[in-house]
Amino acid sequence: MLPDDLSAALDKALARHSPQELARSVAQLTERYRGGGAPAGAAHMRGQADVAAYAAYRMPATYEAAAAAMRHAAALAPGFEPVSHLDAGGGTGAAVWAAGGVWPSLRQVTVIERDPHVIDLGRRLARTSRAAAVRDTAWRQAAVRPGLDRPRADLATMSYALGELPEQDRPDVVRWLARDAALVIIIEPGTPAGYATVAAAREVLTGEGLTVVAPCPHDGPCPIVPGRDWCHFSVRLPRTSLHRQIKAGTLSFEDEKFSYVAATARPWPRAAARVLRHPQKRKGVVSLRLCTETDGIRDVIVSKRQGELYRQARDTGWGDPWPGA
Repeated sequence: MLPDDLSAALDKALARHSPQELARSVAQLTERYRGGGAPAGAAHMRGQADVAAYAAYRMPATYEAAAAAMRHAAALAPGFEPVSHLDAGGGTGAAVWAAGGVWPSLRQVTVIERDPHVIDLGRRLARTSRAAAVRDTAWRQAAVRPGLDRPRADLATMSYALGELPEQDRPDVVRWLARDAALVIIIEPGTPAGYATVAAAREVLTGEGLTVVAPCPHDGPCPIVPGRDWCHFSVRLPRTSLHRQIKAGTLSFEDEKFSYVAATARPWPRAAARVLRHPQKRKGVVSLRLCTETDGIRDVIVSKRQGELYRQARDTGWGDPWPGA
């Protein structure tokens, strides 16, 4: 769920436009996306109404995905207290808000975004934050590209943006993003294409000598066979009445699926295994599909007879670490 200050600021920004205007912009953005093949909301936004509609349509979901990926990484190294944050291709700042909630140690934040209308809305939203680092975010208008001047940052993120770049530029952008960062996190939609983008980024990061923090429990090749499955996770978020209206949806919630990789050049603990699907819970047993450190993908059944391990399995969710396989 969005933090109260962000939710209130977003509601205020959206009040400048009628629900009908926002719904129309969302429909047009979706149509342009389907016709052009580029991610909706990237090159397809045309003015303030489109930006507001896109923020209403996507910001809650991208915030939740970014926060989940960041929490997964932060849980493994609670002593990590970044001071500076670079968010490349940051849009209206969902990842900045998420990072501010996960790491209150942040003091200096920079967002690089190419669209001035997006920057305008992102800046207006950020100014309402209770977190000083989010309020004082430096917004820089530029297209993310190899060789772009880059501020030093302990934490470097790219959320739902790498896949918008030309494929031939992505490896160099990943190297640029990771340079001098203590932790780099890349997040993409939880689709086969999004996972492929993350998997390619992961290869670049490990090739540069970085260690994967999460979700993988190892730095070796991904054990998932391309074309048969893909690594992704899911977060559930509530929909407001306006959210339902502009999306023409009826459910009070939606599930956002995402793929991600977090990597570091520093010593960092990591999980022995990671849960890759919703655990299947039946009477007296829990079935877990795990990505493991040494044995690739394994299906494990934990029974009630295993006592504390069974109780832990009952409380484990999709994407959570697992102590062993």
